[in-house]
Amino acid sequence: MHTPSLVGWLLVLLCAATGGYCLSRTRTGPPEQRATARGEALMALGMAVMALPASAVAPPAWSPWVYTAVFGASALWALVRRHLHHAVGALAMVYMALAMVGMQDMPGMHGASGTAGMPGMHGVHGMAGMTGGSHGAPAGIPLLTGLLLVYYTVYVLAAGIRLAPAGAPGAPGAAAGTSVACAGPPVVLRACQVAMGLGMLAMLLAL
Repeated sequence: MHTPSLVGWLLVLLCAATGGYCLSRTRTGPPEQRATARGEALMALGMAVMALPASAVAPPAWSPWVYTAVFGASALWALVRRHLHHAVGALAMVYMALAMVGMQDMPGMHGASGTAGMPGMHGVHGMAGMTGGSHGAPAGIPLLTGLLLVYYTVYVLAAGIRLAPAGAPGAPGAAAGTSVACAGPPVVLRACQVAMGLGMLAMLLAL
């Protein structure tokens, strides 16, 4: 990660493309899949905005509070609908937004333009932990960040295994034939979920 700004733009492209596809799925398929697609679209587009490099778009100081309000409400809605993974994702976004608020209050944590930046994500300034950047102390609570990293690592691995063709040896549903492959969300939506999990891992590492 020698070019943090480039990493930020790659995250923006990945999350925006994922969000665009999920939006296209909100009008097709069974109601449960449409609800899942709406949740994934909100998460992906929120991640895309959060990953925008500050050198391209200077974030206003109130941006973290917008993220907190939007994704806090999303987490409550996901809990009501018993979508635990969506609730964890929304709460992770709230956590990262609050961590960025804390970093704004730290001396020297302002953008080059003089306005308060969001160094936890924008421009992937938080990549300092991986790239030898300007601040050595991570934002947020290390234990909570670690737990989220473990959760998303397991999630990405499990979701990646489910992407294996149903007929492949050792793949889930291989013994049941192609009938299992027709169940559940489309393969592309699963791939989008894997991509979002990877994006979340990168953003958590950037704290």
